[in-house]
Order: sequence, then C-alpha cells, then structure tokens
Amino acid sequence: MKTILQHIKGDKTIWAIVAALAIFSFMPVYSASTNLVYVVGSGSTFGYLIKHAVLLIMGFAIIYGVHKIPYRYFSGGSVLMLPVVIILLIFTLAKGTTIGGANASRWIHIPFVGIGFQTSTLAGLVLMVFVARYLARNKEKVIKFKESLLQLWLPVSVVLILILPANFSTTAIIFTMILVMVFIGGYPLKYIGFILGAGIIALSFFILVVKAFPDAMPNRIQTWENRIESFSGEGGKEAYQVEKAKIAIVTGGTLGVGPGKSVQKNFLPQSSSDFIYAIIVEEYGLFGGIVIVLIYFLLLFRIFVVLKKTTTIFGTLLVISVGLPIIFQAIINMSVATNLFPVTGQTLPLISSGGTSIWMTCFALGMILSVSASKQETEEDILDDNPLDILHETLD
Repeated sequence: MKTILQHIKGDKTIWAIVAALAIFSFMPVYSASTNLVYVVGSGSTFGYLIKHAVLLIMGFAIIYGVHKIPYRYFSGGSVLMLPVVIILLIFTLAKGTTIGGANASRWIHIPFVGIGFQTSTLAGLVLMVFVARYLARNKEKVIKFKESLLQLWLPVSVVLILILPANFSTTAIIFTMILVMVFIGGYPLKYIGFILGAGIIALSFFILVVKAFPDAMPNRIQTWENRIESFSGEGGKEAYQVEKAKIAIVTGGTLGVGPGKSVQKNFLPQSSSDFIYAIIVEEYGLFGGIVIVLIYFLLLFRIFVVLKKTTTIFGTLLVISVGLPIIFQAIINMSVATNLFPVTGQTLPLISSGGTSIWMTCFALGMILSVSASKQETEEDILDDNPLDILHETLD
C-alpha cells in the first residue's frame, strides 16, 4: 500500500472519493443491468459487470496518467485539441450512430474495441479548458468585446452549434458552465448579457429552422417538447420513466429493499445509466441516497481546497472549469430521478455505466489532481506555453 501511495500525487481525499464511488458503482450497475439482459435481451449481467470494471480500470489509468502531466500543458493542449474536436463533431453528425435509445447521432465507434464514444463529452471538456486559458491570459487586460468575439466566442459557438442538433441538454449545460466560468473569470457582466441574449436568439432560430424543415432533423424538437411536457405533468415516454423512478424511490423507504432486490429496474429504461440514482435509492433507501449526495458535496469541498492552494490564475480557473461540471452533472442526474428537473440524459459521474462519461470524468479529475500535485508555478510559465512547443515535446 505504501508503494502505491508513493506513486500517486495530489489530494488524497479526492483519490479516496473516486475509489469509493467506483467500488460502490459495481452493485447498482450489476443489479440494473438485468433490464438490458431480461427485458431488452442483450448480453449477460456478468458481461455488463466485466465491461463496467474494465471501463473503470481504464478510467483510473487515465487519472493516473493525466495527474502526472504538469497542468500548464493543458493550456496549450486545449488549443491543439479544439480543431480535432470540431472535426470529430462534424463526423459524428454525418456518420454517427445511436446508442441506448437516443434518436440522434451522438456516438462514433472506436475500431477494434466495440465501444461507442460520445464526442460531445470530449468537446465539452476541451472547451472548458480553452475558456479557462482565455480568461487567464486576459485577466490583467481590459477585455474588448469585438476581440473576444473572435478569440473566445467564435470557437465556443462553433462547438456548441455542432453539439446542439444531437444533444440539447449537453449544449445547455456546457453553455451554462461557460457563462459561470466567464463570470468568475472577470469577463465584463454587460458582455455576458449580450452573449446570453445571442444564445437565446440562436436557439430560437434553430428551433424555427427545424420546425420549417422537419425532415432535416426528425424528432429533435419533438423530443425536447416531450420532455418539457412530461415534466409539467403530461404523459409520454419521459413521463413513464419518471413515474417508474418515483415508484422506485418510494419503494426504497428509509433503508431500501436491499442490494440487488430492486423491482423497478425491470421496468425503468436506462436504469443502469440515466436513472441509476432511483435504483440506488430503491435498494439502499433514503439513507443510501443521502450518502451519495454527501460524497459528491465532499468532492466539491475538496475541489475548493485545491482552489485555495493553487498559486496561479490558470490553475484556479482550470480546476473550476473541469470540477464544477462534474458536480453539476451529478446534481442534474439526481434531480431528474427525483422529478426536480426535466429528463436530460445525463449520467451519474463514476457510478452510471458508460465509457465516455467515465473516461472524461476521470480525465477532468486527473487535471484537478495535477493542479493539486503541482509545485510552485508562475503565471508566465503557463501562459507563455506555445501549443506548437507542446506538440514538439509530445512527439519527442
């Protein structure tokens, strides 16, 4: 154990939280996968458990590898990755596939592995780091709105426009997190108002275009409308899911029906991913549900501890940009299961099954740990990093 601890750096509590969530996830995923096996008729429960274990092991490998990288490299790395992300999003829209009942192309298949990769999740992570880089580089400068439109908002808008047709909820979450980031980073408030208004206008225009040409993107607006209607109390597929989730939560009571004894997992679609929190409450009760909430808030607290110890503006903004979305996503997932928020399709970080979500969460956590493990850095060392220099160092 001492040998292992010698090789891991950074906040040990964050490491412990990640390990606790990962270990706990095995039983809910194993239990909920019976829906896919006996109802959908796909695979075996043991097979899904092994797949989840492999994904988590790969996730821990990602955390370990990323946390060993000096965090200053993520600044230039985001610039290098942005064109790659845009190409991947375009490819996904053109050639992507649907997985798990989604009626839009969100995934591309990784050759020879048989795993779907959701490109919007990677795009969101890269975009948040890119925004952190911009804010850090302009922290001591007077920001000119016209210049920021080209340097910041043009790349942001291109990525969000490419994500929007297939995944509105992810687009909305990323956009919200970016607005929070620029507010924290000192971007002028009046300009934020302009950007928010432009975002609303762009969304309205997109809806009008899709309404006018429904064959171009079938079912997208209808899906959004159905989710809003189901949240407001009207029927539909989403209402069915929420009703089953509420039944699961009520059935769980205070202490739950016991691990693996959930009944609603056999009726609740996406029980191992989007609605896994409902299965957790059914099996482990209100007590188990509260413990999960407290663990995520403990993670949030440790993120703030890392922030307090960080010595650079970019390090601070980096931790905020990749850390807050993890907590925000967890809150949204649990809010959907308890009918406090419309259905969004967001997974529960480190607990729900799914490769891309686990990997990108682990990548974000690795960056946070890289910041917490870093020695004294200077702002000049970070902001003077040239993306091309980083590429040369990587190739060497």
